[in-house]
Amino acid sequence: MSTPPSETERHEVTLSREEEWVVHHSLVARVDEALDEDASPPSQILTLVELVESNDNTGRFTQSQLQRLSTLLTDYLDREETPSRDVEFGRSVIDELDGVLETQE
Repeated sequence: MSTPPSETERHEVTLSREEEWVVHHSLVARVDEALDEDASPPSQILTLVELVESNDNTGRFTQSQLQRLSTLLTDYLDREETPSRDVEFGRSVIDELDGVLETQE
């Protein structure tokens, strides 16, 4: 039986400039939605925004952050109003995240 990865363990994800932009945009859109509803944005999303903004195309994420980011990005890409140009880059990021997550199982 394998031991689940520690939440202190970080996994490196390298994104192209376009991929990073789509990730950033999808997260900021979630923050904006919360603010529009007069709610505080979830701290998990704010942490992800900070991670994406603080790195030069490479993020170091915990396993739960990778899972959360994959879910948020999937939700963003499934929206009817998502620009088609974002879909290709977004799907590429999801494939990258899922690949990293699969190696952890």
